[in-house]
Amino acid sequence: MLTNVQNIAVLTSGGDSPGMNACIRAVVRAGVYHNIKVFGVIDGFNGLIDANFKAMDYHSVSNIISRGGTVLGTERSERFFKKKHREIAVKNLKSKNINTIIVIGGDGSYKGAKQLNKDFGIQFIGIPGTIDNDIYGSNYSIGFDTALNNIIDSIDKIRDTASSHHRIFLVEVMGNTSGILALHSAIASGAEDVFIPERKEDLEIFETKIRKALLAKKSSIIIVSEGDQMGGAKELYDFLKGKKLHSKVRVSILGHLQRGGNPSFKDRMLATQFGSKAIDMIINNEINQFIGTSKGEIYTYELIENTTKVIPKNIDSLNLIKKLSIY
Repeated sequence: MLTNVQNIAVLTSGGDSPGMNACIRAVVRAGVYHNIKVFGVIDGFNGLIDANFKAMDYHSVSNIISRGGTVLGTERSERFFKKKHREIAVKNLKSKNINTIIVIGGDGSYKGAKQLNKDFGIQFIGIPGTIDNDIYGSNYSIGFDTALNNIIDSIDKIRDTASSHHRIFLVEVMGNTSGILALHSAIASGAEDVFIPERKEDLEIFETKIRKALLAKKSSIIIVSEGDQMGGAKELYDFLKGKKLHSKVRVSILGHLQRGGNPSFKDRMLATQFGSKAIDMIINNEINQFIGTSKGEIYTYELIENTTKVIPKNIDSLNLIKKLSIY
């Protein structure tokens, strides 16, 4: 067991995700329990460069477990790509006697933590926090469940007007390189089709499906991932417009509302478990590792070079969506 634990820091980086605050809370309070001093870093890796640290205690994380976003703030740091700025970050960490950072985020956040370790030996623990749920090594990341619930709630509302006016809605969801949000929301919302980055759709088959829906005066919901190979919902609309099939077609881009709102039970629960686990790992000297889930269990692992999880192109979810669509 580690006996020389010094100060630690926790930061959130990349896109915010519901449940990050629950994770911060667990890190801080588990740290307090084990007499570890925890500093929160404001605005991600930029906060390391700017020495923007906040000493945190039991009361500083009161009443944040139910809040979306992140109380620490988050930014995507362009400066951090330059070694001279990373050197400044390390100097700032050492000035606070911080030897380990806990990073909550996605692919870019993980790479930043690994780079600090590679260049300067700064220890880290990585916690998956991204609504895209695309982190290699973990079946789940903080925020995914809440984002799905937000999407499904929006689609349910869109379907009301779609069915009333016999319209076809192209609903764009987040997922620049990952179609997991699109796939899961399409199944749970009863969508008639889905477009994802991992698969190139047959546009002729899609065109036929739309023609049949229009002829039958049926409403349809089509889920489009923002990173789809067509470019997104607007580009798919332009394709239909070129075929003169756009009169009953509407585009709805859900945007950042997918990220917001109070975290779900699942996100609060796992975020809390992840945060507490991170402190246990530091105490037991299980450093420079990442936390993930597999088959319902929380475990730790070392990350390979590629941190982004790839979805197989022939995925069962696609077949299920097509099987349940009558067009």
